[in-house]
Amino acid sequence: AVPEINKIATIKGEQISNIGSQEMNDEIWLKLANRVSELLTKNDVDGVVIVHGTDTMEETAYFLSLVVKSKKPIVLVGAMRNADSMSADGPLNIFNAVSVAADKNAREKGALVVMNDEIHAAREVTKTNTTNVATFASPNSGKIGTVNYGVVNFYMAPLRKHTVASEFNIKDFKSLPRVDIIYAHPQDVGDFVETAVQKGAKGIIVAGVGNGNLYPDLQAALAKASEAGVIVVRSSRTGSGSTSVSSEVDDAKLGFLTADNLNPQKARVLLMLALSKTSDKAKIQSFFATH
Repeated sequence: AVPEINKIATIKGEQISNIGSQEMNDEIWLKLANRVSELLTKNDVDGVVIVHGTDTMEETAYFLSLVVKSKKPIVLVGAMRNADSMSADGPLNIFNAVSVAADKNAREKGALVVMNDEIHAAREVTKTNTTNVATFASPNSGKIGTVNYGVVNFYMAPLRKHTVASEFNIKDFKSLPRVDIIYAHPQDVGDFVETAVQKGAKGIIVAGVGNGNLYPDLQAALAKASEAGVIVVRSSRTGSGSTSVSSEVDDAKLGFLTADNLNPQKARVLLMLALSKTSDKAKIQSFFATH
């Protein structure tokens, strides 16, 4: 039995839209965030558990953590094995997720991902393996807690701004600006940057090599885009670590911003929200330093 539970609202993906997580889009994010916000205002709801596909779970979790104004738990959960597979992981994952959402210590921690007996903060978690049940990890900070057959233990709490402290509110959003991700590699070209700009991208996240570094041709194309008013944010394709400001790339001269230690897909989420509020580079950079 789950202790101290009033009501946990469980949202299945198909109730929002009958699509796979690989087909997630802005419309669904906005609809989901509004529904979560609505549920959490109810006095008889202690928290929300969202059953979500694992492919894009980390982006949805981070988005919700940035725009939902509630101290109540928001828990995302999924499965790496089908329900009819040998040793299916879904049932226990869901039981543990509900247990976390019902735990009083889960409050004020933003959106959480519960998988494989671990609790991860939305900002930090990422999918690291294509098929392993232990795919979700938080490379920069580690998990913030564990849940073993419903027994919940927290050891850390996320410090970056989220939910009630975030500068974003779902009520302010009807749509989101286009932000594309460019994946860097040796002998890179600027063609994809030019196409992104032509197609209306307001921002570009570049998954740079190493410390967010760029091949000269790609750097030149990004600098041109930045000069034209597109917000360019350097992240890294390595999977962990912070992208240093003006370490090997002269960000001030080129007009680039950096993603702190957000991976490219998380940086894209934050930049979409930031661009909905402002195009001021200093303000946007402050969002990356605080959220």
